[in-house]
Amino acid sequence: MTAMCDVAFLLLTFFMLATKFKPEEPVVVTTPSSISEIPLPDNDIMLLTVDKKGRIFFSIDNKIKRKELIESVNDDRKLGLTQQDINTFAIGSSIGIPFSQLKSFLSMPPDEQAEVNVTAPGVPVDTSVLSPDNELAQWIKSARYTNPKLRICIKADGDAAYPHVKKIISTLEGYKIFKFNLITNMKAAPPGTAAYEERNRMANAE
Repeated sequence: MTAMCDVAFLLLTFFMLATKFKPEEPVVVTTPSSISEIPLPDNDIMLLTVDKKGRIFFSIDNKIKRKELIESVNDDRKLGLTQQDINTFAIGSSIGIPFSQLKSFLSMPPDEQAEVNVTAPGVPVDTSVLSPDNELAQWIKSARYTNPKLRICIKADGDAAYPHVKKIISTLEGYKIFKFNLITNMKAAPPGTAAYEERNRMANAE
């Protein structure tokens, strides 16, 4: 019993020291509610966040792929990022600034980055993937090239104006991407609907 306690505490200590927590997202959004029960995967996610002001933030979850992504974008856009900048991006959270500000942003300490995110304009986007102002198109194209298995998720605030979300959808359509997920809060199905009857049937079957 004593040996088992020692092993348990050793494992606990190891996981406490070795675990790397997910970086805090720069914005908090309140998503609308729906009755959808489609689960999201645990990895290989491209997250496009839209806050109530319409600002767009981009992120993928895999740190290795994040490094490959920023290296690709750095080469395509000639951003002049250093290896330290690339490493900082790889372990960071969502990005919500134009390419022109990315190098200076990545050179900041985390507390200054958090202050910048408060007033960040968001990733520039347009309805056409061919527009030079549509920087979100570059992020999406490079991310899918880096990791073709990425599943695209749009997480929009309930108070965000629809035209801001429409620009994201139009950009995806420009790359012939018609399958993506909208992240919402779970709510009960209204009584009398087909979804309500289906849930009751499944519950009774269990």
